Amino acid sequence: MSRLTVLSGPSGVGKGTVVAKVRALYPHIWVSVSCTTRLPRPGERSGVEYRFMTREQFRELITAGGLLEYAEFAGNLYGTPREPVMARLSAGEPTLPAADLPGARQVRGAMPRAPIVFPPPPSRAG
Repeated sequence: MSRLTVLSGPSGVGKGTVVAKVRALYPHIWVSVSCTTRLPRPGERSGVEYRFMTREQFRELITAGGLLEYAEFAGNLYGTPREPVMARLSAGEPTLPAADLPGARQVRGAMPRAPIVFPPPPSRAG
């Protein structure tokens, strides 16, 4: 049985850290690669950390219904491409996209039974 679980939380909560741990500990879980219009940071590769694209390409995906969720943050667009997620679920693979809270709500609207996991914010105690 396939399962979609959404990892959600605000920017800076540690979603990237959780994704890295999931990839290392549970390689059978497919982790979705989000699309973004922001420029790559040093060392980032398109298709690995993000799928980097122009605003025009991103808007075309929105118009075509090609995103499960999307949002604008700090002047850039971010979203989860629908087709790779649906293909993995159809193949029976556990699938984990990461999204902020509004994005998780969008996914929940399309897939009401998908659980949403909220990592706790980093502790100040260290």
